[in-house]
Amino acid sequence: MTEPETILRVAAKGDGVTASGRHVALSAPGDLVAEDGTVSPGPQHVTPPCRHFTTCGACQLQHLSELALADFVRDRVVHAAEGQGLVADVVTAPHLSPPHLSPPRSRRRATLHAERKGGQVLLGFRAKASHTIVDMRECHVLAPELFALVGPLRKALGRWPGKRLAADVHLAQVETKGAEQGVSVEIAGPPLEGLAATEAMLDFARDHALARLTLDQGYGPEALWEPEPATVALSGISVALPPGGFLQATADGEAALVGAVCEWLDGAGTVADLFSGLGGFAFALAMKSKVLAVEGSRDTHLACKAAAGRSGRQVHTLHRDLYRNPLQHDELNRFAAVVLDPPRAGAREQAALLAGSSVARIVYVSCNPSSWARDAAMLIAGGYRLAELRPVGQFRWSTHVELASLFVRA
Repeated sequence: MTEPETILRVAAKGDGVTASGRHVALSAPGDLVAEDGTVSPGPQHVTPPCRHFTTCGACQLQHLSELALADFVRDRVVHAAEGQGLVADVVTAPHLSPPHLSPPRSRRRATLHAERKGGQVLLGFRAKASHTIVDMRECHVLAPELFALVGPLRKALGRWPGKRLAADVHLAQVETKGAEQGVSVEIAGPPLEGLAATEAMLDFARDHALARLTLDQGYGPEALWEPEPATVALSGISVALPPGGFLQATADGEAALVGAVCEWLDGAGTVADLFSGLGGFAFALAMKSKVLAVEGSRDTHLACKAAAGRSGRQVHTLHRDLYRNPLQHDELNRFAAVVLDPPRAGAREQAALLAGSSVARIVYVSCNPSSWARDAAMLIAGGYRLAELRPVGQFRWSTHVELASLFVRA
């Protein structure tokens, strides 16, 4: 009889892995796996808190203990780096502390999906690798303010005219007047036809004190309800949030990333913030440095520009598509430091140009360890050293991992 194998680690897609390379779904480090696939839970295997776990695609790791989850977040980043032959001087800080994990019920933005099926409206995340919608009845990830709207939204969408309904619903915590918190609801779906249907949605927005209700009926987002401009606070600066604008998944995760960037670039007189978004890093850095915030999305750029003009901080903005037109060597060399925070695809062209620049310090923030490692290898080949690497687990219980990294001229 073959002896049970021990799960040693959790792979990138969430399966446990044994020494022989066997992948076992829903297993944790320390679990024993029999020859027939039976799993005997070990000390790092816990009871998942949510009834939807294993069906809902939003979470893959609720069966891991806090320690095992932290190890997964760190290892996911370290293994991506090692795959490109990269070794950081320090992984997490200070003094090898565990990576940052956002707590349960802290997600302040999410996109849910809705459809009418059998006379009922299903609303929730999709199942893993499927278009099937898991009708959400509880959630241990969403902030309570977001989850509180799930039931009312299900009813409101149930009154949507027409027999067919397929919609995406984006929820985000925002602010109005720089202080009062509310929720922005953006619905992309079929046309909302008729006065009665429109009035019903307006009643829904008013009754639930929404900060904004936006509808995209095939012609782009239009605000149906927005008593006061929806904003987000970035390092004390109120910035308008355009419909569909990017917001870090959790407030504490944002603070961890901003803290790393500001710590590493302290003393840099001039900083270029590339793929700057609304200015999450730029406004923090501008308390001590002169910052150029470069962003390709027009609406996002304009929101950052307007906020910069009101703030009094030294933030200058530039609207530029860094994929088609990355900053060149002569432009980069004007700065003491650069922040790079691209979308999931990474920034291959801009990283290649940075590798040949004289910029002393580069901070690369990423939501995709694989594309980050590819770009980081170019920086290392160009003479940079990976001084520090901080994994961040904003998407709790998910295999989606983020990181901040510091590169310095060797």
